Amino acid sequence: MKEKTLVILAAGMGSRFGGMKQIEPVGPNGEFIIDYSIYSAIRYGFNKLVFVIKEENYDVFKETIGSRVEDKIKVEYAFQRLADIPEGFSIPDGRVKPWGTAHAVYAAREYINGNFGVITADDFYGDDAFKVLSEGLDNTDSYIIPGYALGDTLSVNGAVKRGVIVHEDGIVKSIIESSCEKDGDKVKCRPLDVTKEEFSVELDNPVSLLMNGFTPDILDSIGNDMENAFSHNQSNLLDYEMLLPDIMDEDIAKGKVIKVVNTSAHWMGMTYKEDKEELQNFILSEIDKGVYPNNLWN
Repeated sequence: MKEKTLVILAAGMGSRFGGMKQIEPVGPNGEFIIDYSIYSAIRYGFNKLVFVIKEENYDVFKETIGSRVEDKIKVEYAFQRLADIPEGFSIPDGRVKPWGTAHAVYAAREYINGNFGVITADDFYGDDAFKVLSEGLDNTDSYIIPGYALGDTLSVNGAVKRGVIVHEDGIVKSIIESSCEKDGDKVKCRPLDVTKEEFSVELDNPVSLLMNGFTPDILDSIGNDMENAFSHNQSNLLDYEMLLPDIMDEDIAKGKVIKVVNTSAHWMGMTYKEDKEELQNFILSEIDKGVYPNNLWN
């Protein structure tokens, strides 16, 4: 059977949420957000999971999430390590945080064969998004982004980080990592790159939510970016961070095609503790519609 791999980024500790939100129960039978993602991934043909986690969290992940699904899908664990850097270089004094989302994907490279999907463990992506992602991975040389309307992904409790997509007829031209919040009938976005100016977009502007489909080319691009940073950017390594949208932007400049494909799924996140009740109510409404069973793994 051909492998269809889903890489799940779960190494982050939700500082704004106030704990390890990846294992915060949100379903009626104690399900985590990631349970709903895995359920839909299996439904639409994924047959292998790679959890990217901190090594010190291995036991709690395996005992909780892993134990629920290891009899339903192949599971691997990859560790995002600070020391996973280009050969011949050292970690700069004072650097303690990992190297970013692209580095987390790179940590899974030994377990990836062919096209693969990437999601985070703490975002609720909705069922249809996994259908879009799975179909997009079949027989393609392009990267795929299931596109959500930016206005539907905001929190009433504060600004959130989003990858704002600039595109022409579904072909992505750039992805601007920004801190976004609603501003009247538009969305105000402040790029994380301080050299870029603040901008506003329409509520229906597509946004990337770290749910992407990749060809293996992305792994070479990440490795090259790391090599370049460590070779030529030593003075800034304390703050250096590899973000997936930045790597994707670099690949666009090299001619890689990235397609944004609209999804009817409703995305929800738990950036702040106040978001939890809204998510729980939405999950119950999806259960009532028959999208998910009341007990996912029973």
